[in-house]
Amino acid sequence: MGKRKENSTNSINEQYITECDLSYAICKIGGRWKLLILCKLEHGKLRFSEIRNSIKGITERMLTLQLRELEKAGLVKRTVHAEVPPRVDYELTEIAGELIPIWKQLSDWGKKHKNLIQEDLLSDH
Repeated sequence: MGKRKENSTNSINEQYITECDLSYAICKIGGRWKLLILCKLEHGKLRFSEIRNSIKGITERMLTLQLRELEKAGLVKRTVHAEVPPRVDYELTEIAGELIPIWKQLSDWGKKHKNLIQEDLLSDH
């Protein structure tokens, strides 16, 4: 991913949005893939291929970009083992581990909300 100009509209808007701690947190874990990647790492270290194979629809390029962003944000630790062929493991950092009960609670809420919406759609027909 290219580097954004500091005075771009996106950069300026991000500064305003992230003044709120909740918005800041959502910016760090938001998007289509980040939370899913973090959830896959919940039970311990995984290799790149293991993460890729456990997430349907993600491309290698997108997984690489998302892992880099998560690493830059301090949520994922990348360990390169000096072997041939090289082996790279990914794991949650301590601060990312603190998110586990939060995303479990959010998952429960999502399930309730999804069921509620589906019930509403069925009752409309």
